[in-house]
Amino acid sequence: MSDEVPAGVPEPTTDPWKGFRGVMAGTLVLEAITVLLALPVVGAVGGGLKWWSVLYLVGLAVLMFLGAGVQRRPWAMPFNLTLQAALLAGGFIHISIAVIGVVFAAVWLFILFLRADVRKRIEAGLLPSQRMSGA
Repeated sequence: MSDEVPAGVPEPTTDPWKGFRGVMAGTLVLEAITVLLALPVVGAVGGGLKWWSVLYLVGLAVLMFLGAGVQRRPWAMPFNLTLQAALLAGGFIHISIAVIGVVFAAVWLFILFLRADVRKRIEAGLLPSQRMSGA
């Protein structure tokens, strides 16, 4: 995420990306919890859990929990989307994992839309904190 503001546009008085990073971190935590809650479902209706399916799902959830803490890094969004792709690929374990992946893919697409919107508003100087500082 670019933190640069074009010349002639007032700087926001508060960091607009701080809240956005919180949304991404919160989404990853919710996604990790959902993946862990899918373990009993896969065990009950998916023909049982194998060591590799438990390792895959728990490992993915751990990466999501850890990823929630690195949202300030410039590589955070590609990391988040890679985790999303790995969750979608988890459909080979059980269809319920693919369904979780599709639901969260829609969430991440919306987050990407919001990120583009925030970036446009910053560049145009339309954030409320930019308008107040320019008055």
